[in-house]
Amino acid sequence: MSFVQNFPFFSIIIAMFSGILSSVLSGKKARNLSLAAIGITGVMSAAVLAFCVRTGESYTYMMGHFPAPWGNEIRAGVLEGLTALLFEIVMFLAVIGGLKYTAADVEESKQNLFYIMIDLMLSSLLALVYTNDLFTAYVFVEINTIAGCGLIMIRQKGRSLSSAIRYMILSQLGSGLFLIGLSLLYDVTGHLLMSPAKEAVAVIEAAGSYEVPMLVITAVVSVGLGIKSGLYPFHYWIPDTYGYATPTASAILSGLVSKGYIFLLIKIFYRVLGRENVVASHIVNVLFIFGVAGMILGSVHAIAEKDTRRMIAYSSVAQIGYIYMGIGLGTEAGMVAAVFHIFTHSATKALLFISAVGLYEVSGNKKDYLSLRGAGNRNPLAGVGFLVGSLSMVGFPMLAGFISKLLFATSALQSPHKMFITLIALAVSTVLNAVYFLRLVITLYRPTPTEEEHETVKKAVVRKSSWNLRLAIWCFIVLNVILGMFSQPIVNAISNGLMMFE
Repeated sequence: MSFVQNFPFFSIIIAMFSGILSSVLSGKKARNLSLAAIGITGVMSAAVLAFCVRTGESYTYMMGHFPAPWGNEIRAGVLEGLTALLFEIVMFLAVIGGLKYTAADVEESKQNLFYIMIDLMLSSLLALVYTNDLFTAYVFVEINTIAGCGLIMIRQKGRSLSSAIRYMILSQLGSGLFLIGLSLLYDVTGHLLMSPAKEAVAVIEAAGSYEVPMLVITAVVSVGLGIKSGLYPFHYWIPDTYGYATPTASAILSGLVSKGYIFLLIKIFYRVLGRENVVASHIVNVLFIFGVAGMILGSVHAIAEKDTRRMIAYSSVAQIGYIYMGIGLGTEAGMVAAVFHIFTHSATKALLFISAVGLYEVSGNKKDYLSLRGAGNRNPLAGVGFLVGSLSMVGFPMLAGFISKLLFATSALQSPHKMFITLIALAVSTVLNAVYFLRLVITLYRPTPTEEEHETVKKAVVRKSSWNLRLAIWCFIVLNVILGMFSQPIVNAISNGLMMFE
């Protein structure tokens, strides 16, 4: 075995032990340890990706001395390495960009707790990406939930606490359904490792037995992870959760947490239940309907919002709808488009939340549209960052969002029964995206109102953000352009990675 093949296991352990060590460190040292852990695990994920691309195949890593079907396994391939690397890049930039605001929003005595949650979030996301064991996946789903709740309530303010409670209640509902699905699957197949479970499912399907239990398992697992990822109409925890957390937490929660659950669902479809069986069960049709509804109604809610934080959060509801619509198409091309949009949304939504902070700080820390008039002129880089993120969400050429929508449109052509609905939904959603994103962009560059209209904005001065926020915005812009301009190798890697899932 090559030494690189140990890296997925090392990555998860490094992230977990960083959280343990941070519990006895000061806030500053915990912050440095978290950044080091994210950076080291990012390098490891890049090495795993390079190894799998070079060998052209995936591999399993046996943890301990017990082989399948009793032991625990990690599995790595092109798609796992690519996803882990992107998640770590986004998390690193989100932490860097929000350093100043984390220090201001979180009590000094609790700052190490914040970075403990960051470490636990990193370890759980990596485990969801790499694990080949269903019960291990459930354990880290719960760790992810606890870490997310901690990131939300760390500010200790009324709205943050109520948001955390709402998030916890709905997340536990999703976790409970997911656990019920896994319990039923274990009862039917006798396995928790993904590969043996898939073999057992294939035997069951060939024999034509357990049809109703398998349908229930597929439905319960899909709904459970759908709730946890914010699929419409299970999205009510999203606006306050994303809108009232610290900037770093908002970027991580919106850009990564939901995507970890969706990636796990895709793995279960491919590596446990079998994609053909899921399509035959028609569960994908339900996901398609909910996805399309989320695309439209999430944007409608965003248009109605006056608080720009909640507007950006409702945009996530729409973008998660895009992902589920792609999954719901039931085709290989639709799945490729869905995975690429996971990458697109992770990079772009984090860019929007981080850039918005730079706009708020030159607008008296106000978040409404009127207060943000002229903010793009007062903080030029933050304005450019928000402009790039907005254009990407709308689908402007050369940016990541354009490639996502192009992939969704072309994949719809391979699904005749859903083609017209998909194309119409894409067109309507794009127009709605343009309404609320470009309306805010125009507001950012409109002349500042008179002092009588809004004294706070009038007295705001042109200023530069902290160096770390500027660095994060620039890097997110570059990442977005890379996803847009050099998308073909990434799309090919996603396609090859999904083939390795089979």
